[in-house]
Amino acid sequence: MSTPNAHALVLDLVEWVAREPRTHADVMDAWRTSCPRLQVWEDAQELGLVTRAWDARQGAIVRVTPDGLRALSRAGRSVPLTAVAE
Repeated sequence: MSTPNAHALVLDLVEWVAREPRTHADVMDAWRTSCPRLQVWEDAQELGLVTRAWDARQGAIVRVTPDGLRALSRAGRSVPLTAVAE
């Protein structure tokens, strides 16, 4: 992550996923970018803030990790109790 704005966007992504698990397709649709300086999804994954798991009904599901929840809490962002990755 190169800028504070990029960090804020990563936290936006983590907070969005924390509200409810999202399908990988939904995350890619909403957060993929072609800008090489703005790799929100990639940064969130590399930092271990989100994880992808397989669900037999929905396919790939993205969830927030415990590290992601801690990052949200440290940043003063909302942290739903139901957001913990399994």
